[in-house]
Amino acid sequence: MIQPVETAPIPAIDIAALADDLQDKIEQARLASRDDPFGNPVLRVTLWLTRLMDSGELTTAAAGELVRLLGRRALRQRAGRLARYVGLERDETAAFAALARQQAEAAGSFSAFRAAVERPRFGAVFTAHPTFGMTRRLAHALADLASGHAAATAVIEEPQLSFRPDGRITLQDEFEQARFAVRHARDAIDRLNAAFLDEARQRWPQDWTRLAPRPVILASWVGCDTDGRTDIGWWDTLRYRLESKDGQFARILEKLPEEPATAALRKLVDDACAAVGRQLALAPPIGTQPSLEALQAFALALVHERETALPDSSRLLAVLDEALGLASDATKRVLALVRAGVVAHGVSIALPHFRLNASQLHNALRGVIPSDGEPAEPAERRAFLAAANAELGKVEPVAVDFGALAAERASAARMMMTIAQIVKHVDGSRPVRFLIAETETGYTLLCALWLASRFGIADKVEISPLFETSDALEQGPRIIDEALRSPHFRDYLKSHGRLCIQFGYSDSGRYIGQVASTFWVERLRIRICELLARYELTDIELVIFDTHGESVGRGAHADSLADRLAYLDPPFARQAFAKAGIATVRETSFQGSDGYLLFGTPQLAGATVGRIAEAVFVAPEAADDPIYDEPDFASEFFQTVREEMNALVDDPGYAALIGTFGPSLLDKTGSRPAARQTEGAGPARIRHPRELRAIPNNAILQQLGWMANSLHGIGHGAARAPDIFRAMREQSDRFDRAYRLAAHAMGHSDLDVLRAYLDSLDPGSWFDRARRTTRDGRREELLVVAEALSRLELAPMLRRLFWRLSADALKLRATADDVPRMPVRLAALHALRLAAMHRIWLAAAHIPDFRPHAGLTREALFERLLRLDVPASLALLAEIFPRDPDPTIGLDFGEPPGPREGGTYEALHRDVLTPMLELFALIREISGAIQHEIGAFG
Repeated sequence: MIQPVETAPIPAIDIAALADDLQDKIEQARLASRDDPFGNPVLRVTLWLTRLMDSGELTTAAAGELVRLLGRRALRQRAGRLARYVGLERDETAAFAALARQQAEAAGSFSAFRAAVERPRFGAVFTAHPTFGMTRRLAHALADLASGHAAATAVIEEPQLSFRPDGRITLQDEFEQARFAVRHARDAIDRLNAAFLDEARQRWPQDWTRLAPRPVILASWVGCDTDGRTDIGWWDTLRYRLESKDGQFARILEKLPEEPATAALRKLVDDACAAVGRQLALAPPIGTQPSLEALQAFALALVHERETALPDSSRLLAVLDEALGLASDATKRVLALVRAGVVAHGVSIALPHFRLNASQLHNALRGVIPSDGEPAEPAERRAFLAAANAELGKVEPVAVDFGALAAERASAARMMMTIAQIVKHVDGSRPVRFLIAETETGYTLLCALWLASRFGIADKVEISPLFETSDALEQGPRIIDEALRSPHFRDYLKSHGRLCIQFGYSDSGRYIGQVASTFWVERLRIRICELLARYELTDIELVIFDTHGESVGRGAHADSLADRLAYLDPPFARQAFAKAGIATVRETSFQGSDGYLLFGTPQLAGATVGRIAEAVFVAPEAADDPIYDEPDFASEFFQTVREEMNALVDDPGYAALIGTFGPSLLDKTGSRPAARQTEGAGPARIRHPRELRAIPNNAILQQLGWMANSLHGIGHGAARAPDIFRAMREQSDRFDRAYRLAAHAMGHSDLDVLRAYLDSLDPGSWFDRARRTTRDGRREELLVVAEALSRLELAPMLRRLFWRLSADALKLRATADDVPRMPVRLAALHALRLAAMHRIWLAAAHIPDFRPHAGLTREALFERLLRLDVPASLALLAEIFPRDPDPTIGLDFGEPPGPREGGTYEALHRDVLTPMLELFALIREISGAIQHEIGAFG
């Protein structure tokens, strides 16, 4: 188990003065580097810190206090940025009232106003991406601090404040945090809807109670996302949907006044809530493998309590309408708000989104469409599409029960059957979104439609492809075209009245560059608009779900929420849909702790909902943007970024950069692993970025001081046409906004910091130090580290990688004279962490030799320590070199005693192993502080 940073009594040292001194050293070293191009200012400060540690002036405990001080400052700045980001200084009531007034004035009649505000325009989707990079308590404190709540100061100033996440993050933890944010979001939506109702009551007093505004709705896929994981059982998913249902009923009961007009309504909801409680009491615990008897009992509760628990919103809405006719004026407003929430979300607190992988769908249909080929292969595509289309013409629905669900082994069929049981027994008010990751052929969409038809829920499932990989973004139009050629799929879309598509920004950003990915996504949107027009489907609604995170590396603009929304949905694309007469609904994900922060308090949630509503109610203007008048420059620029990023991703040095010790810099920030584990050999060595999930990939780049996925390639792109590049930055809102996203990454990147990490893996730098050191015993330590690094043979490829990254960065600086620089405090944190890393490696030189232990040699163990696999390595060393004496010594076992290891290794543990563990905890604390400096995880 990883221990916290040492909290023993700290020698008398002025931490604030040390922090100032450290930052001064960074600035001085940067200035000195102008006259010494062969030196590295970050490593120079790292060496100064190492010498302070050698002399005992800077203990690990004092270093921990230094990190707390710098991290607290970063937290306070982050809180201020968060408040500005959502526009917290604006008056929420006035903003909502102004929106309502503008819409009413533009409508002119109740029917037009009703049509404007009852159509969903935006969906906020709460996901459990692994970005839970801080404790739940600190996340709440950060939100409170941004909202001006004085109580947050006590948490921030706690002596033992930690910047690391909770020790073990479970799916239940993620669900509870999402539910906390959803409740604030629902309340904020109620306040927005109240403004629409108040405006309608003032203008149309005879009609306003018929209004059910729902311009902003909520959804969540927490507990419903099985893409890349097998630990979520269908009973877990049903439990979470029941908890969502319980949350909806609890909100209604909290809001309903106790008066005669609401008596029948309160009884209906109270009985339903009690029935859901009984169902939840029989739901298997999360994360368990229940017995068949337990599943049967749970299933019977769902079936027998179905009607009392309200399987959809129809009866609830009917009773609400009756109460509205009887209630007082004050109560009518409350009931109208409750009714709007039920119309929008059914009997759930948020709508469900399910997600799985395309390959799971293909596997589910192998018994129906047998073939040894792959549907995405060019030679096979037509045959698979024709076969799927033929099967859709003869599919017959089959009944689903919980017994069949329990027996089903195919993951895609099991998910579709789970949805069938949810819409039958839990909440069938609204269609369920069915998201398909890695969609690379229209056959995938036809497979999903066949499965939905097979289980009789095609009218209850919204099939949505995810376009995220480089190939999918380029081939997206063909994929949609393949599906639209099927008359069955076109009929399906017409019956739903909408087509749902999803764009991913994490994977697309890390493979083709974040700035390039937004160009390809916009291009794909416009092509889909053209396809809908070609197939005469302009009367259906297009739902565009942008699945991105809160960091620039995952597609979130850092300047403001308004910029974020405009970046994802550019005016040109909106205008193209408006011209074609295609209505669109925008959806955006809010991921993990970072995303939930925007709804962390009532004030933040209100501001966030306000900015969203302002963005979606503004009609697209026919504004000319010169980037669209220079299609050759735009295509060449973004294609260059893409090609450079593709080359970088395939560079062996890039995999070495992120994979050597990068994963060890990060705590686990979610309920699923960041990468595969190798039996008995520590963490798997990353040989290509695809072996690591996108979020930890991006987080490692943040931690190494070079956010390549957001900035690499821009220098080469700008150098091709520097004059046009500068002109576009000045004249094009679209291009400048994209560049400013990259500039945020530039402002948290530094080639000197990156070079310091790379040089730390270069044995040459350690041999140089060994030649020059005058400290007793240090030469021997340095040589041990240098020789161990030599065996890794990383230096040549890392040098080539640095040349590649430097060339692009220098091209950008030659073209743009305002490239931002990493803040001094952030550079100081990197220097302190480098010093801690070096101390661990130097201490490892004192580990005695040992005979192979379970196949592990001293050389292999040292390699694991170079990769910062510290806790697991130290656990093995504790077995090899026990601290306590053999407990069998002195005991009578009835025979003459055999040989025993009589010695203990207390000194080794005290002087080497325990300090290494404390230094590793310091490294992880620094990673947490860096996260707050940057403003997001991953």
